[in-house]
Amino acid sequence: MRALDGIQGPVYVGTGCLFRRTAFYDFDPPRYEDHSSCFSGRRKKAAVASAPEISQSHGMEDAENQEIKAPLIPRKFGNSSLFLDSVRVAAFQGLPLADNSYVKYGRPPGALTGPRPLHLATIAEAVNVISCWYEDKTEWGQSVGWIYGSVTEDVVTGYRMHGRGWRSVYCVTERDAFRGTAPINLTDRLHQVLRWATGSVEIFFSRNNALLGGPRLKLLQRIAYLNVGIYPFTSIFLVVYCFIPAFSLFTNQFIVASLTVTFLVYLFIISVTLCILAVLEINWSGIELEEWWRNEQFWLIGGTSAHLAAVLQGLLKVIAGIEISFTLTSKSAGDDADDEFSDLYLFK
Repeated sequence: MRALDGIQGPVYVGTGCLFRRTAFYDFDPPRYEDHSSCFSGRRKKAAVASAPEISQSHGMEDAENQEIKAPLIPRKFGNSSLFLDSVRVAAFQGLPLADNSYVKYGRPPGALTGPRPLHLATIAEAVNVISCWYEDKTEWGQSVGWIYGSVTEDVVTGYRMHGRGWRSVYCVTERDAFRGTAPINLTDRLHQVLRWATGSVEIFFSRNNALLGGPRLKLLQRIAYLNVGIYPFTSIFLVVYCFIPAFSLFTNQFIVASLTVTFLVYLFIISVTLCILAVLEINWSGIELEEWWRNEQFWLIGGTSAHLAAVLQGLLKVIAGIEISFTLTSKSAGDDADDEFSDLYLFK
């Protein structure tokens, strides 16, 4: 996550994030630069955000500069006129602050300090918008809002945002900005990992594959998203690697016939590299060595079980169209002091 902050930002993994509303509404970011290709450094002229039309009451003096590039039609956002008005307001709020002459089409300072009264009609319309049937025959779930069609809709949604040119920022505050719950035992954790890995396999075999991304997705960011979709397949090589020692002992056939200086040098370089990566991970994440080692142990457990099952389930869904049902991950309620079975939730 931290390393991606220097490219287009961390991948959205479903929690601990804040978003601009316009990023969910299929709008372009306020300022972006188009790359002519994935491997070329030549850039096209910077474009302006696809912001909807803003009225004079919001402080915009030139209405012609706020043309609608993404029309606010009912087919896209639904039939709620109040919601369409709020989309226009959100687009205006997302414009860069016009605090110097270099910012074009920005919002003037102090434009967001006005009161926003809450009426009963607004509340009633909000209830209408959040109903399940409101998104029927609209683009919600396709290009607007969270993207449907995957068990890991969070990753797909973030991928679509980065593909349009939006950037995310990695930020860790001194006080915890977000807190959440996690699975309380190994079984629930493996169920969660299975669902994530199956979603990654689905992404790899879908049009959301990073190899098919648009020109606004930078090369290194594309590789990061490709890793998200391909990591479950490493379980195949991991399982083979686990069986090789037993196979060698039973058959008396070894991969390395004899130890040579070249082989030992390669082994030493790989070992030192892995140790350096481990030290960097511990330093960046701020965890202890024991916690890092527990995470490595669970990676091996998940790689030889949940990840391998996810590859098989993903292939069945892609090839045979067999849908796999998942159960919601069971998580702790956060107050285990009164739970007589709380000791059973610990896995050591």
